[in-house]
Amino acid sequence: MSCSSDIEENQAKAERLIRQAAEKGAQVVCLQELYRSLYLCDIEDYDRFELAEEVPGPGTERLGALAKELGVVIIASLFEKRVAGIYHNTAAVIDADGSYLGKYRKMHIPDDPGYYEKFYFTPGDLGYKVFETKFAKIGVLICWDQWYPEAARLTAMKGAELLVYPTAIGWHESQDEATNAEQLQAWQTIQKSHSVANGIPVVSVNRVGKEGEMQFWGHSFVTNSFGTVIHKASTDEEEVAVVSINLEESDEKRTHWPFFRDRRIDSYSGITERFSDSDELD
Repeated sequence: MSCSSDIEENQAKAERLIRQAAEKGAQVVCLQELYRSLYLCDIEDYDRFELAEEVPGPGTERLGALAKELGVVIIASLFEKRVAGIYHNTAAVIDADGSYLGKYRKMHIPDDPGYYEKFYFTPGDLGYKVFETKFAKIGVLICWDQWYPEAARLTAMKGAELLVYPTAIGWHESQDEATNAEQLQAWQTIQKSHSVANGIPVVSVNRVGKEGEMQFWGHSFVTNSFGTVIHKASTDEEEVAVVSINLEESDEKRTHWPFFRDRRIDSYSGITERFSDSDELD
């Protein structure tokens, strides 16, 4: 969906679209990253901390009532105020009976032109999370986490049956088309690779619309458990899509492509280093 500067308008739109998804048969509904406002990190502005909320709090209670009414799981990306001076980019997970299952705090925080998230967010400290919902064991990661194979692997190792990424990513208006195409291709490829390497579906939900100097590129997509894209949305249109995912395929893919079996865990200690200037990593 696209967003406006009106928080209540965005909330009402999100709730309307959740209802549409449920009417189409959705069991799990994921909203885009920071769906309640315009993307707030395009500039550094202290006034925008006023947008933050407690999680859980009134926002999750409101979504919980909707989830219970419709019988759907809701994944909602929120700007969390933990205490004064500590804020997180957080995804709350609400089960189909309306109960609040918990939250994931975004671990990887970017700092780039138009994405000044380090100004607003403290890195997550809850680790990688899997939520056992009525319909599936869901691993939730957020946007910039998409680029890190370690995050996907550790979440999969915790038992996730699918990975879900609420997202807000786009092109700067000054970029040329070749750069735009290259960035979109890289974004899709890295996430499809998480699906292949871990044998589970990936769901990536991105916003659309032009906000300031940024054109959010949409292209929300879903893969099967071997990285094949089974649904892809447009660049610039709002869309409610219900996509069927066969969780049983993961067993077949992991049996015939046993990447977990063949991991050399005895050789990976160097992964915890920031970088190595030597020719060898333990």
